[in-house]
Amino acid sequence: MENKSVTPAAQVLAPAVSEIRSLLEVSRKNVTQQVNQELLSTYWKIGEVLVRYEQNDSIRAAYGEKTLPQLSKVLTKELGKGFSRSNLQNMRLLYLNYPICQTLSGKLSWSHYCELLSISDKGKRSFYEKEAVNSGWSVRELRRQIESSLFERLLLSCGDANKEKVLALAEKGVDYTKPEDIIKDPYVFEFLGMPEEKPFLESDLEAALVRQIEDFLLELGRGFMFVGTQQRVTVNNTHYYVDMVFYNKILHAYVLIELKTTKLTPEAAGQINMYLNYYAAEVNDPEDNPPIGIILCTDKDSVAAEYALGGLSNQIFASRYVLYMPNKEQLIGQVEEVLKRWHSHEGE
Repeated sequence: MENKSVTPAAQVLAPAVSEIRSLLEVSRKNVTQQVNQELLSTYWKIGEVLVRYEQNDSIRAAYGEKTLPQLSKVLTKELGKGFSRSNLQNMRLLYLNYPICQTLSGKLSWSHYCELLSISDKGKRSFYEKEAVNSGWSVRELRRQIESSLFERLLLSCGDANKEKVLALAEKGVDYTKPEDIIKDPYVFEFLGMPEEKPFLESDLEAALVRQIEDFLLELGRGFMFVGTQQRVTVNNTHYYVDMVFYNKILHAYVLIELKTTKLTPEAAGQINMYLNYYAAEVNDPEDNPPIGIILCTDKDSVAAEYALGGLSNQIFASRYVLYMPNKEQLIGQVEEVLKRWHSHEGE
């Protein structure tokens, strides 16, 4: 049926309108980056002034630890908002943690850097900074990834961490070059608001993830595009259905996800292996890489996972999911233990 709301003139002019829209979007992004860069540069310079003057003996003798509160009052009275004690402290930290002003990214706002400055570990802070730039995270998304311990979860997802992986994450963020790079363990679904103690069906979990698809895509990582749920696979006139299907445009591969409300079972591995064979033969385009399978389950035994997934030609991964924010201290402790083991082996 013809769409009467679209006039012939609009159809003819559509390419020009699209091009103009793109130019404006790029221009606005460039202006925003320039404003961010100028503001960050100014706050960095203010931080330098704060550090220099706090070393002044007469000021230190007069105010001691009350220098920032007193300065905050004077600046707020003379210049208005933006000079709270916490904001001044962040300007000071910005200067101390980024000795070279030019390393600050205009792609991030001052609010982004305030979140980053709450991280004392230099490598971890660098990771979140790189990922915020590469993934275009909002301040809310950055805060959520920090609170969900993304750095620690990525380090623990592929077994024992090593120095090379720690350095790579800190220097470049996540580098998606192979299927295992997209895997996390555990995945965190706190955004669903589902009570952990209340039993639920796999269909309930699937429906909840679809309702919160933007949050789910954030948790999955860069490059994921949602294809659909309950995607039909027909073999010998029998219909099967894949729980969720995505496409990762960085890896150029379909990603099939099966949701389980139980621990990992061999049956689940066999099921998704069949789906992957079907997609490789019937759905993939010539330029696509082999499809990837992820089984999300409540628990997995490492030995059982090895036997269930070992020897399969397809790329299948099993990860746990949790419905709450993980214990950050516990995850950090696990990473430290892994690194301690790595250092002990290095010394042998």
